[in-house]
Amino acid sequence: MIAIVDYDTGNLCSVWNALERIGAKYVITDNAEVIKNADKVLLPGVGEASSAMKKLHERGLCEVIKNLTQPVLGICIGMQLMCRSSEEGNTECLGIFDTEVKRFYADKKAGVKVPHMGWNEIHNIKTPLLDSIKEGEFLYFVHSFAPQMCDEAIATSENGMHFAAALNKGNFYGTQFHPEKSGSIGELILKNFIEKC
Repeated sequence: MIAIVDYDTGNLCSVWNALERIGAKYVITDNAEVIKNADKVLLPGVGEASSAMKKLHERGLCEVIKNLTQPVLGICIGMQLMCRSSEEGNTECLGIFDTEVKRFYADKKAGVKVPHMGWNEIHNIKTPLLDSIKEGEFLYFVHSFAPQMCDEAIATSENGMHFAAALNKGNFYGTQFHPEKSGSIGELILKNFIEKC
């Protein structure tokens, strides 16, 4: 059973629809015991970092998430919250991944838009989360902030600066892109998480 952490950050519908398409069993919950006892945990989300961290604190989930031993996948803001800190709202985050989340800056001359929204390539791919994903594959992004490059990056992308498009440390994984909105390639990544991580 996969526990999808509910902390009022939206986007849950897209995630559960994607899991249903691949036949995965899941529960949407903010109950610490249910999360601790799940086979896998998803921390999805869209929204603003400081507000999202406040919700995790209010529900007593920060230490719960940090101490999980089963595979955990953070998506978009979920991954950003697993980093040390975010420039968005000057937010102290969970500190699982050893990197900071920085803002993009628009540059019309260079064609850099903020938010970074739409399909973009990923490179420097590592497994198991990205097993069978090809270099230069296009995935769907929607964000104005991104994790900085670090040793824990298992994929990179670029929007005026290179950034970590996916991260892995032990049992913790994260994607800045939205696998649930990335068609068959995104579904393959979710299957990899369920079957190989």
